[in-house]
Amino acid sequence: MEVDFLEFVVPVENNKTLFVWDIQPSLTEAEIYDRLCGVFSSFGPLYLLKVSPNSPLHPPGFSALVKFYSAAQASKAQRHTDGGSLFQSAPLKVRLSTKQTPHFLCDSRRPLSHARCLELANYCLGFNGWTSDIITLKELTNEEEEDGGEGEEGGLRRRLRFGCLLQLSFPRHRQTTRGAAVVEDTFTCTGPDVLLQKRCFLQKRVREKALVQAFTTVLLILLGHGKVMVEVRQTSDQCVPEQTEGVIQVNSPVCVYNLFYLYLYSN
Repeated sequence: MEVDFLEFVVPVENNKTLFVWDIQPSLTEAEIYDRLCGVFSSFGPLYLLKVSPNSPLHPPGFSALVKFYSAAQASKAQRHTDGGSLFQSAPLKVRLSTKQTPHFLCDSRRPLSHARCLELANYCLGFNGWTSDIITLKELTNEEEEDGGEGEEGGLRRRLRFGCLLQLSFPRHRQTTRGAAVVEDTFTCTGPDVLLQKRCFLQKRVREKALVQAFTTVLLILLGHGKVMVEVRQTSDQCVPEQTEGVIQVNSPVCVYNLFYLYLYSN
């Protein structure tokens, strides 16, 4: 049985990248994008699909770059589509990237964006395959930070800081993990509406960052025939609840600080 693994990090390996040539100019660029997306997404979730017109030195037409999250899915897609006409009269050339991935990229583990995390989780697990629950979301602004000097347009300089602790659950797999994040911003407050909008924006942003941090500990195991297993890796990057009341220790580089204590004051 073929087993594959997916992580919630940006795919940088070249063995996950396909190049597509000899796309005829009989369709518009947008139509070609839709057709290619329909073909290649049937093999697995796509991180990137880019369609480009040929240079003036080449015959009219298009080429495309397709990047998968999985090397196995990219290889399978290449084998099944190379030389096929797919959506046009002439055959297409589909090749795996042969460039060697630079060492500095191989060692990098950049988390996916919030939107990409949702897209990948929903594709592999379904909309009902996972849930997220906020454990705590608190404003962490110190009293001395409430009032600042005069800013632009006659307003006052304000600093807001929010922290969030979130739990990510996979009920069918009986797995849970947590993520924590802190965000802050300094801005010119010209009125209560500006302050309210900034609070709402930062609360949304810190929730998204905490969810992204939680997803970085998740490993999806694809077993074939549509079956997926979920494993949660216990790493030093996870936030570890301490026994100290009201304090959560976070050692994640995804958060604003590398080593810090996130104080979540009780009501």
